[in-house]
Amino acid sequence: MKSWMKATAVLAGYIATIPVANWLVAHVDPQPVGLGYVAPAGVYMVGLVLVLRDAVRETVGRPAVAVAIAAGAVLSFWLATPALAFASAAAFALSETADSLVYEPLRKRGRLTAVAASNAVGLVADSLLFLWLAFGSFTYLPGQLLGKAWMTLAALAVIAVWRSRRKAVAA
Repeated sequence: MKSWMKATAVLAGYIATIPVANWLVAHVDPQPVGLGYVAPAGVYMVGLVLVLRDAVRETVGRPAVAVAIAAGAVLSFWLATPALAFASAAAFALSETADSLVYEPLRKRGRLTAVAASNAVGLVADSLLFLWLAFGSFTYLPGQLLGKAWMTLAALAVIAVWRSRRKAVAA
């Protein structure tokens, strides 16, 4: 795939996941995420957002992430409540900052390491601020953390398989 097509696809996917996550939170009841915990319905989509954010940074650059967060927030105002869209935008901005502080130095050690560590920090920052602003409570915190962690683990597995197949084809 040409690099501009890949960059466009990753950026569009990232932008789209933000309002979809907010729509799910606004319109679907909390969902079980395992181990007896529940979380707002957009939890898996937000887990995907965290992984796609790293992909956007890799393909388009860090400034594009900020623009994408803003675009996703604007779209969220049409699909969710303004309070939910604001909570989401603020949480994504905080988690992006925390994520970048971890991702950038670790990127030299490998993408999987950087994604895993930065997502761990980003998902905690995102969850704490979002839950407080959106619900005024941390009731869903264990479920939020678990659901986002499941999605990060799934994404890391997909990245590892994709990389190993890509290396096998190149060999």
